[in-house]
Amino acid sequence: MLASVRARIIPTRKASAGWTAATKPLRGQAVLPLSVFASFYHKPARSEAFKRLSAEDVNYFKTILPSETILATPAVGGTADPAELDAFNADWLNKYRGNSQIVLRPKSTEQVAAILKYCSDNRVAVVPQGGNTGLVGGSVPVHDEVVLSLRNMSKVRSYDEISGILVCDAGCVLEELENYVAERGHVMPLDLGAKGSCHIGGNVATNAGGIKLLRYGSLHGSVLGLEVVLPDGTVLDNLSTLRKDNTGYDLKQLFIGSEGTLGVITGVSVVTPRRSEAVNVAVLGVPDYSSVQRAFKLTRQRCGEVLSAYEFWDASSMSAVLKHQDLRNPLSSEYPFYVLIETSGSNKDHDDEKLGGLLEELMEEGVVKDGALAQDDSQIARMWSMREGIPESLSKTGATYKYDISIPIPVLYDIVGDIAQRLEKANLYKPGSTSYPVRLVCGYGHIGDGNLHLNVVAERFEDKVTKIFEPYVYEWVSSHRGSISAEHGVGLMKRDYLGYSKSPSMIEYMKRIKDLFDPNHILNPYKVV
Repeated sequence: MLASVRARIIPTRKASAGWTAATKPLRGQAVLPLSVFASFYHKPARSEAFKRLSAEDVNYFKTILPSETILATPAVGGTADPAELDAFNADWLNKYRGNSQIVLRPKSTEQVAAILKYCSDNRVAVVPQGGNTGLVGGSVPVHDEVVLSLRNMSKVRSYDEISGILVCDAGCVLEELENYVAERGHVMPLDLGAKGSCHIGGNVATNAGGIKLLRYGSLHGSVLGLEVVLPDGTVLDNLSTLRKDNTGYDLKQLFIGSEGTLGVITGVSVVTPRRSEAVNVAVLGVPDYSSVQRAFKLTRQRCGEVLSAYEFWDASSMSAVLKHQDLRNPLSSEYPFYVLIETSGSNKDHDDEKLGGLLEELMEEGVVKDGALAQDDSQIARMWSMREGIPESLSKTGATYKYDISIPIPVLYDIVGDIAQRLEKANLYKPGSTSYPVRLVCGYGHIGDGNLHLNVVAERFEDKVTKIFEPYVYEWVSSHRGSISAEHGVGLMKRDYLGYSKSPSMIEYMKRIKDLFDPNHILNPYKVV
């Protein structure tokens, strides 16, 4: 059956082969000039409760760390060129910028503990930083906080090949961990477009989701234990490798998704699933969002036990990818929506038959108009490059406003049209035109977990554009009982809008927890609450 489906949805083998050259998305900074990224957002005022760093403080840090692991500018008694700190002071989109004069790069948990104890005792504000791939201003300084970079903590501490349990430093790059466990027949339970830069500690701190959540669930289930340094220097050693432990409160859950506001994660214990023996990927052309939903329902019915991903993106997202990546559309025509289906199982013949039957059914019922089924591993990688290359492609198109939201699936895409209409009425946007401030409004994401990435691409960040959809986006999400942050976190960007997803009593208890763990509020100040 699979052979006939392939012949039917791929015009010819020759036409499908070589339709792209694989790229590695989200590996570096956006290429737009800094003039595009105007400082449109309003920073909270610097708290005078925090000490302003001096040469005396820098000299003390030198008693903890080797000099080569400290970057300090002349403003605080150091010798580093301020330009050396630029990458630590700006986020991936160059949207949020701080003015830190020092970066500390410890190599051990003990060094992290000594740094935090000093900073807490002296009211020195600190921002923990991993790969700095965040999109909500959560991993960069707001003012002059000390940057505590975990980049030098990148060792695998242990790996149990029987249970698949990995224990590692928080500064390990996700892709490097993926390669490490792949050699041992396993996979990491999360996969992100930024995996070549992001750190596992940052992933845990933001409870990153990504494209594997449909199959493996969130990090709240995959993370077995954490090593965390509290603001006063106390080390919470809970690097458990046990799947079951019912002894009291599960404190690690407080730090998963806390965005570095309660403690600094220095070690992670995570269970890694077995690598699937058979992986299939198909990209489908779909006529409307209703059909995207129908296809998802049928896919879960026919391939539920082997379904590992169900992603979608719209025509505008596809256009950006094809323009800015070395990729070609694997389908013969353009469509309003595209769907990527991945199955991962242990029996290739069985999986091929299930997927082939599904695709034939989707075509016969008119849910899908066209499709391409990957013929080998290289085409699988290239199909995923289309989906993973969207964020980088949009950032190359212009200044990108990103809203990572959870909404019930039936209305998931409605907000894209609503935002486009509001911008058109304000004379800021016209589809297909580049003569307006806003160039593109698009959406893509993970249908399986109701996560939409709403993107508005403009010539530059500026208030007149922002005011059209903030706080309207959050009001819209709240009216459908959704979440204003599905996986990117709250950071600075959404701090003042937290009430759209959390009740006053919940926010109050979040503040109490913050006060308990960080009474001096030195850790990642101005963020989350």
